[in-house]
Amino acid sequence: MNLTLKRLYFKPDYTIGRLYIDDVYHCDTLEDTYRDLSLVEKVYGKTAIPFGTYKVILSISKRFGKLLPELLDVPQFTGIRVHSGNTVNDTEGCILVGLNKYRGQLIMSKYALDTLINKLENQNEININIAKGDI
Repeated sequence: MNLTLKRLYFKPDYTIGRLYIDDVYHCDTLEDTYRDLSLVEKVYGKTAIPFGTYKVILSISKRFGKLLPELLDVPQFTGIRVHSGNTVNDTEGCILVGLNKYRGQLIMSKYALDTLINKLENQNEININIAKGDI
């Protein structure tokens, strides 16, 4: 299964994108500020992960105590998850899922996460490609 996160809006405090499952729109995303780590230093807890393709597994999060998607081998990052949340204050480099109906915020985040996990369960191989999208 292939996930694609197309980042669309690069704001000073957050990044908005769209998540696709096998090229079908699933939900919107909210992340920390995008920084090109080849040019500037990472700001801990306030930097979106680099563009690229990463392997994804479902594993139990120690922080959240439940099954969540985890991105593996992200340069300069550890413990990157896809999880629910409503504002950039709910992420520390992770990808939040939901619907972007209000500027810089998500709604229906738990629903978006639950439906995503249901689609990812029992998949042998999951990858996510994170790229700049077209508006």
